Order: sequence, then C-alpha cells, then structure tokens
Amino acid sequence: MPYVTARDGTSLYVKTWGEGQPVVLLHGWSLSSDFWEYQAVALAEAGYRVITPDRRGFGRSEQPSGGYDYDTFSDDLADVLEATDATSGVTLIGYSMGSGEVARYMSRHGGRGVARAALISPVAPLLLKQDDNPNGYDPAEFEKQTAKLREDRPAFFQTYAKQLYGVGVVSHPVSQAMLDWTWNMEMQAGLRSLLLAREAFGRTDFRRDMPAFTVPTLLVHGDKDSDAPIDATARAAAAAVPRAKLIEYSGAHHGLPITHAPRLTDDLLTFLRA
Repeated sequence: MPYVTARDGTSLYVKTWGEGQPVVLLHGWSLSSDFWEYQAVALAEAGYRVITPDRRGFGRSEQPSGGYDYDTFSDDLADVLEATDATSGVTLIGYSMGSGEVARYMSRHGGRGVARAALISPVAPLLLKQDDNPNGYDPAEFEKQTAKLREDRPAFFQTYAKQLYGVGVVSHPVSQAMLDWTWNMEMQAGLRSLLLAREAFGRTDFRRDMPAFTVPTLLVHGDKDSDAPIDATARAAAAAVPRAKLIEYSGAHHGLPITHAPRLTDDLLTFLRA
C-alpha cells in the first residue's frame, strides 16, 4: 500500500518495512521519508514494522495548494496510522519539523495508540526567538533564509544541506555524494509546500501541546545545532515533559540521522526495548 488518501483527498506516499510493533518515522522540512533509511533498515531488521510517510507537499506525496499547518499534518498522521493498522503499541519518532507532528498528534488526537515517542533534533516547543523564548532562532535570519529560498531554490539548498550536517565546521563532514543525495531529496518538494511548511514549523507554538506527552519520551539533540538551538527546543521540551529523557550529542549539528546514524540507531533501539 504505497499511498494513503488523507481525509481531504490528498495522496500521501508511505513506505512500510518489516513486521512487528509499529514504529513511525516522520521526516524534517524539505526532506522525505528516504532521510530515515539508515534507521528504517536497522529497525526493520531488529523486528519492528517501520512506517515512513512523505509529508504532504514533499517527496512522492501529492502537492496540494493548502493544508500546511500542524492540525492538518496531525490529521494526515492519524489517517496514515489508521490505513496501516498501526492502532496500538505505536512509537512515534519525529525529526526536526516532524517533532511538531508528534506533539500535535498527542494533543489533538489524544495520543491514540501511542506507547512511546521520540523527538530528534526537535523544533518543538517553540523555534523562533521572542520575548518569552529568548533562546530561540533569530527571526531576522529566518526571514533572510526564506528570501533566499524564494530567489533561488537550488542554490539555497546547496548551502542548506551543508549547514544541516555541519560541513565546514566539524572535522569529519559527510561526503559530497551525501550532500548531492540530500539536495536531490530537497528538490522533490514544491516551492509553495516549502514556504508554507517553513512558516508552520518556524512559528507554531507547541508549548500547550507538551503536557499531552504522557508516555515515555526520548529527546536527542546536538549541542551545536544552529538550526534548532537546543535551549529553546530539546532542553525546553525535556523540562516540560515529565517522562522525558534527554540525550545530548556533544559537538553535533542538526542532521543526526545521517551524521550520527549508528549512535542514533543504537539509542532508538535501547529506548524501544526498555
């Protein structure tokens, strides 16, 4: 079943690998489910049923004109879970923008069927800096990047892919082939989808959603993450979720599923087996 029809008729691409308890992997902005492939293979081989959808507007999913808000994203997730019969014992794992989908699903849908949750390099609870979120991402820089995206999308993503992995900052950056693969993935998304989803993950306040995390919750974040500053995101989420465990990767940037793939996979498997 490679496609699921959302309640508004949007066609969503979904990969399902393996058998066992369901683990749902939600990708970040500009990417697709392919970004999770290293963890997806390992989890399937470890005896889990891995479900990885492409968000509406991204990857191989349909690119509708609207619906790029977190209420709709969480409804899409609910529809994917129902269509794949992932109705109990589910682990939701959201990376970056996908962390907001997990948070809104937990509040809007009451966490139906969810046994565990994990947020990797999250943007939740609130990404952008404001008076009551002083450690957030600089709004002026956010707007500057949006302008560059509008002006020259291919060039923007060549730079953005390097920032994602800390290329030019860390001593062992990813290969050029990995950068090329990431760029190709990012170019699958439509410009309208990118712009509207960017506004959603940047400006949505998830602080009221956080109390809905009543299940064991794992947080993993790099302490050098410039895309999602750790104090405003993972550390704030850990303080807001009673049953949360935070693991910080020293010196790590935003793209943990790639730059720290073996370690992240081990941490996820330990969490799933606990």
